Amino acid sequence: MTETFIIHLERASARRPHVETIMQESPYPARIWPACDGAAMDSAARDRLISDVALFQPAYPFSLSMGEVGCFESHRSVWRYMVDNGLQTALILEDDVSIDTPTFSAALTMAEAHIATLGYIQLQVREVKLPFSVVEQSGPTAVIRPHVIPLRTSAQLVSLDAARTLLAACQQIDRPVDGFLQLFWETGVRPHCVVPSGVSDLTQESGGSTVSRKRSLWQKLIAAAKRWTYRNQVATLSRKHT
Repeated sequence: MTETFIIHLERASARRPHVETIMQESPYPARIWPACDGAAMDSAARDRLISDVALFQPAYPFSLSMGEVGCFESHRSVWRYMVDNGLQTALILEDDVSIDTPTFSAALTMAEAHIATLGYIQLQVREVKLPFSVVEQSGPTAVIRPHVIPLRTSAQLVSLDAARTLLAACQQIDRPVDGFLQLFWETGVRPHCVVPSGVSDLTQESGGSTVSRKRSLWQKLIAAAKRWTYRNQVATLSRKHT
């Protein structure tokens, strides 16, 4: 059985009408899944969750924002629900996506055929850049294996086995959830993508990001340099383990 989980932060009320639209467009039984508000978490629980040291290499060069902590915990909570209830497959959507039904349906049909073996298939809102290999193609729709796992967790099909493996690998966290998922050699789950996905990002139209933080220009420049170095390190390790 497959269910759809739409991760939605209750205080992001501007997005609620859009969430209702996503529910209607879901091909599976759908529920609104309460997103974790990182700032409202019990401080002791939050401190236990966030590691004081780097858990994986390369070390993540930034401290986690409360929004990033909440986003990670939201996805962990869906994985935990799957494991606790034996749910075989979940379509996990964030509440700022838009769906083009014909393309999305074709993408899901192909993803469904591979989810049992691949475990985690992204439906990306951005173009997936080369290099990648093609696992299967039918007309314009393909399942691909990117050399570097793309960032973003806007939409994905996840198997029970993958949820169980990912949960075991993130008893504590040291980076955002999409950065964690890039480290397939550490997590034991190698995400693939289906393209075109039929999913696009409507963050601004649906009320703006609930994760991003404000920085000064100087802070942005320093952060850009750190991010460039970190992403190059991830790419190097990804190629090594591909």
